[in-house]
This record gives sequence, structure tokens and C-alpha cells, in this order.
Amino acid sequence: MADLDDISLITQVAVFHNQRAFNKLVVKYQSPVRRFLLGLTKGDEQLADDLAQDTFLKAYTNITKFKGLSSFSTWLYRIAYNCFYDQIRRNKVTEDIEQPIVSRKGSQSVDSNLKMDLYNAMAILSESERSCITLQLIEGQPIDKISEITGMAPGTVKSHLFRGKQKLATYLRSNGYD
Repeated sequence: MADLDDISLITQVAVFHNQRAFNKLVVKYQSPVRRFLLGLTKGDEQLADDLAQDTFLKAYTNITKFKGLSSFSTWLYRIAYNCFYDQIRRNKVTEDIEQPIVSRKGSQSVDSNLKMDLYNAMAILSESERSCITLQLIEGQPIDKISEITGMAPGTVKSHLFRGKQKLATYLRSNGYD
């Protein structure tokens, strides 16, 4: 069930078109949505920001369609997920997901190298695996919420998580991580 504070803010937006109430929702959910999209876009900050903006715009224009059957965050993640897949369909991205190009620069810090390695590791996953991994490991969502957000059956989510984790572990081990 959705947080009572969220329900109050959603009601103010839906009934009175209260932009301040919507701004409070944006402030509350902006970082998690952007982080989720950053994982899906393999670290493309500009694309993640654009998709986050689209997500909140769609949420605002469709807030009257929120029925409260799930939490507001689940509904918002579903919109973000759909925005990402709309972007993929529009651009018909075709890339070799099995062998990402790993680029390293000598002047990068250790943290920057690790971050780059993690994004490269995420790049080897299928879109479905990356979505499930991002929602569980980065956003901390349980399997039933991931199922709601992605529209996949819980068993399918579990399969994607299992295969994705195996691929990540293999990739990271082969690149010097234990």
C-alpha cells in the first residue's frame, strides 16, 4: 500500500493540480528513478537525466490514472521502465551485448575504474537481465515489485536475476575482481 504522505500529495496534484505537491514527489523520488535509469542506460548520465525528466512529465500528466493498487514508487518505476524501452524502440539500438568495449584511461582514479568496470559488466547483460539486476541490487526492490514494474512473471524475474548475476560474476572475475 502506498505511503499516506504520497497519497496526500498525489490527491493534491490530481484534484487541485498543485505543482508544489508534485515537486515534493519529484524531490523524494528523483534520485532513485535517476539511479535506476542510469543502470539501464549503462551509465549514460545525459540519457538517464532525459528519461527521468520524461518519467516525471508522464507521471504528472497521468497522475489521475494512479489507482493506488501498488505503491507510488512502483508506479513511477514502471513509467521509467517504459520510457527507457520507448527510447530503445525509437532508436532500434543494435549492439553486441556479449563483448562490450572496455576503455581504460591511465589518469582515472581507482573509483572511476571500478565504476567503469561495473558499467561495462552491466553492458554484457540482456536488457531484461539489466533491468532486473538494477531493480534488485541497486534499488533494493523485492521480486514481486520487480515483477510489477517490468510486467514479467516472478519466475522470469528470478531467472533473469540468476543468469545476470552469473554473467556479472564471470565478467568481474575475468577482469581481476574477486
